[in-house]
Amino acid sequence: MTIAPLLFALTLQSSAPLPDSMTGAWVVDLSATPDQPYFKPMHLVLTPDGVVTGDFYDSEIEAGRWKAQNGRLCVSFRTTDGVGPYHTAACLNGDRVEGQTWAEHRNFVFVWNARRG
Repeated sequence: MTIAPLLFALTLQSSAPLPDSMTGAWVVDLSATPDQPYFKPMHLVLTPDGVVTGDFYDSEIEAGRWKAQNGRLCVSFRTTDGVGPYHTAACLNGDRVEGQTWAEHRNFVFVWNARRG
């Protein structure tokens, strides 16, 4: 067995953005059409133990986790509207966050992006 695959895997892991690059305030673009802009705030805190806290769409983040792997930094978390859960997954892409949110009780998946707030 050669060591090259292991070194390559370590290089991919180490090239992922650091958690601090996703921590902070974001403005999420939830616009369904360009002529009707709709923005909401998101605040993320990524802690060294892999936990994500903060808020998204005026709801506190529950059960949030983050991972830096394969050159990517991503988060997953749950929020609620008081009726049911919203499941969100998002990844940092350059200076933006690209994500999707699924609300089974509302029968929709929403694809969104965010910029620094």
